[in-house]
Amino acid sequence: MSKQKRRINLIFSLLSLLLFICAVVAISYQLRKYSYWELVNSIKAITSIHLLLALGLTILSYLVLTVYDILACYQIHQRLPYLKIILAAFLSHAISNSVGFAVLTGSTVRYRLYSNWGLSVAKIAQVIAFSNLSFWLGLFAIGGIGFIIEPLTIPKLLHLPFTSAHPLGWIFLTLVACYILGSFRLKQPLKIFSWRLGFPSPKLALMQLVIASADWMLAAGVLYVLLIGISNLSYSVFFSIYLLAQIAGIISHVPGGLGVFETVILWFEADNNNLATVFGILLTYRLIYYLLPLGIAIILLVLYELYQRFKLHKQQ
Repeated sequence: MSKQKRRINLIFSLLSLLLFICAVVAISYQLRKYSYWELVNSIKAITSIHLLLALGLTILSYLVLTVYDILACYQIHQRLPYLKIILAAFLSHAISNSVGFAVLTGSTVRYRLYSNWGLSVAKIAQVIAFSNLSFWLGLFAIGGIGFIIEPLTIPKLLHLPFTSAHPLGWIFLTLVACYILGSFRLKQPLKIFSWRLGFPSPKLALMQLVIASADWMLAAGVLYVLLIGISNLSYSVFFSIYLLAQIAGIISHVPGGLGVFETVILWFEADNNNLATVFGILLTYRLIYYLLPLGIAIILLVLYELYQRFKLHKQQ
């Protein structure tokens, strides 16, 4: 790695650290009047039915995430048992969602598994690219619609060149429209500098769009069902806030958007008299949607590696 690249990486790392510190300070400022026990009691106050709903939506969300890889294997004409694809996709998403740096962490997990199952490096790269593209396509599609219907005021702490999310909505939908149009019109890969972008068939592109949008709606639903009863926000308004918070977390490069995501949610809930309860619910959301799948993924990955070692030892 050149010195210039190292400097750029260092600058981005420092900026991410600074943003994380600012987010923590902002959260501490908003919660300074609440005690530790108030936060604990707010978590305990979440009803069992809401917890079960959140767990159910989390399971559905991660199942939908695995479809990204299923569609990717279909796109590259690679036949693999569905259980293997689901395992690779779940482990990749569960780890990258919490650890962050999805291109690095998720790609490493996929490479480890898919290479063992006979995929070439080129095909694994195509699966990774298709999956990451699906993630962004869903965000742009559902975010574009949400920001047009609910043009939120963008918090100044995000330092974006817009005061409203409305322009973002039109930009997002324009990008989605270009992608769908490309799937209809461009049969050969589009070359941009050294990159070659191959479009899927129109049918596959539309499936990609629907699946990715459903994933975002399910992920937002996990937090929404936990907030029911203490927040007066409708789902459409909440969904736009959720997407804006996720975008802020992604831009920050902080693993899982930790702190940044919560700061944006709390900023929009500033008038809520139960702010400590909101924060307690955000912690619960982190536990259910991020840490629980991460823990399961780590156990499955360890078991898989032990099985591989056992199989190798048996063959010797």
